[in-house]
Amino acid sequence: MMLVQIADLLLLNVFGLLVYMLLLRFYMQLLRAPFRNPAGQFVTALTNWMVFPARRLIPGLMGIDFATILLAWLVQALMLTLLLLLHGKTLASASGAGAGLLFGLAAVKLLQASLYLLIAVVILHVLFSWFNPQTPIGPLLDSLTRPFYAVFRRFIPPIGNVDLSPIFVLIVAQVLLYLIGDVVGKF
Repeated sequence: MMLVQIADLLLLNVFGLLVYMLLLRFYMQLLRAPFRNPAGQFVTALTNWMVFPARRLIPGLMGIDFATILLAWLVQALMLTLLLLLHGKTLASASGAGAGLLFGLAAVKLLQASLYLLIAVVILHVLFSWFNPQTPIGPLLDSLTRPFYAVFRRFIPPIGNVDLSPIFVLIVAQVLLYLIGDVVGKF
């Protein structure tokens, strides 16, 4: 039992790190965030070995890096498959329904991971803006959060020079996580 828990921990951490790095790379490219900072260099160093060969097969279109998001989805599906096998469960073996369900769950889990990533980026952005506004990672965090803040900044002005849009982004992300949790719970 303990070995299963250890294997579970290792699978979640190794594959989870890959999924989050691929998602971060995808969103950095999509939102045109700068890669010339320690975080951007870390992301590219961890993902280049997967992304470059995939880009030869899967082209991007209109600034969307389909290779990276497809890799994140496949890594998520592989992690779910390995976790199922580790716990002695199988897919509906020969039927396509089991694989379809697995890939659907992987897409939902990818959306869930994207929301967790957004929450982490917003919290980091707020903390750095308070304590170290000149941090080298500041432009990256600003690029990743600006589109989400803009939705709320149109309707909610700063109150006493305090921007409340990060709070609303966090609330909406948490509500979406609750809704996604209901969907995942049904699997």
